[in-house]
Amino acid sequence: MSAPAEVREPEAPAVAGRRPLRVGRFSGVLRPRPLIVLAVTAAVLLLAAAANMGRGDYPIAITDVLATLFGGGDAGQQLVVLELRLPRTLTGALVGGALAVSGAILQSVARNPLASPDIIGVQWGAGAAAVFVIVLGGGAAGAAGVGGWFASLGIPLAALLGGLVSSTLVYVLAWRRGIQGYRLVLIGIGIQAVLVAAVQWLLTVAQIYQAAQAQVWLNGSLNARSWNEVVPLSIAMAVLVPLALVLAHQLGGLRFDDDTARGIGIRVNHARTGLLFVAVGLASVATAAAGPIAFVALVCPQIARRICRVGSPPLAVSLVLGAALTVTADLIARTALGSVELPVGIVTAVLGAPYLLFLLARARQEARA
Repeated sequence: MSAPAEVREPEAPAVAGRRPLRVGRFSGVLRPRPLIVLAVTAAVLLLAAAANMGRGDYPIAITDVLATLFGGGDAGQQLVVLELRLPRTLTGALVGGALAVSGAILQSVARNPLASPDIIGVQWGAGAAAVFVIVLGGGAAGAAGVGGWFASLGIPLAALLGGLVSSTLVYVLAWRRGIQGYRLVLIGIGIQAVLVAAVQWLLTVAQIYQAAQAQVWLNGSLNARSWNEVVPLSIAMAVLVPLALVLAHQLGGLRFDDDTARGIGIRVNHARTGLLFVAVGLASVATAAAGPIAFVALVCPQIARRICRVGSPPLAVSLVLGAALTVTADLIARTALGSVELPVGIVTAVLGAPYLLFLLARARQEARA
């Protein structure tokens, strides 16, 4: 008589407390913490947006702003909130979200927290092209400076092309049978230094009015933004953000070395090229809409990664966090000095510069260890 077959207990999950979820060919692990952070950040974004739309010459309470957004409010509140103030807040949220997702992708691909569009020359490429159009195009348009269709179409289009050209140049110079993150950052910093010098020279030879106009654009501003900026920015993000989310599963593998990434089935160079294209596209359209807003792409992905306690910056949380930070910075820029309004890029720079110093100090400590 044979012995009864041994009944084996089901294997415990690889990570205690996390059971894999499988749907057909796809599988993953449910992480409650990023979901909670995403919900809390979205609530902060909604409150910041309502407060931002409630401030102005015609103040409106936050509750009335929220009621107007959901179909309530009187005719005056609907005009002020939906027609006059909503486009500016939406532009800020979309720009912040696009920059944060771009930074999250670049930092994961380069395996370097300093790799962001405002560090490796993407935003300064857009800025140099925009200043070129303002200075030389303003001279062609007349002594009054850039105006009309040239200002509404020429400057954003030039900024978009400038960002794409500078990022392509960085990518080509950094390519050596593949992309190394350290080399990408160094070459990006070098290209950015050249672009900064070009912008300074253009400001030197420009007329006073054109130089002032260019300087305001370079600081990053959401002033006078309308549906003309919201619509193309929304279309670009509707295409690029889903594409980034589809490619997001490769970011986790790319944070390892190339051999490990290839070992788990990732085509490293193809994945990097596709992700870099998405990141550069998001940064370029965001810069074309509002100018080079600094440090959002640098700090938001790292803050999201630390709050969520994950290995690489989470794209969805980075997007909402970037939107919330930019809208909050715009609210501070409009109210901090009373009637004097600051460019939103100055506020984000003040908030982000200490974080950059923290990263540099931490890297130095790790090098010594």
